[in-house]
Amino acid sequence: MFILGNFLAASAVVIGYVLRLYMWVIIVRAILSWVNPDPYNPIVRFIHNITEPVLYPIRSRIPNMGGLDLAPIIVILAIVFLENFLVTTLQKLAFMLS
Repeated sequence: MFILGNFLAASAVVIGYVLRLYMWVIIVRAILSWVNPDPYNPIVRFIHNITEPVLYPIRSRIPNMGGLDLAPIIVILAIVFLENFLVTTLQKLAFMLS
């Protein structure tokens, strides 16, 4: 059972890092929307391409707030929830199996 515990612990760490990194990408995307960057810049396009599949469905479900985009805030709150719930649960489960 210790192998499963180690696997869950490692998975929790990786998921935590991925969620934290994605949260920072969302924050960078929100900051970039304030400065109107060059849309042909490869970094800007990469950030847009990896965040838009998550932001667009949320944007389409919430009403227009007159230029205020709440989708990044909602995604960041969801990431914080997943970090606190999923990662912590996996870590505790891994500890119980070790």
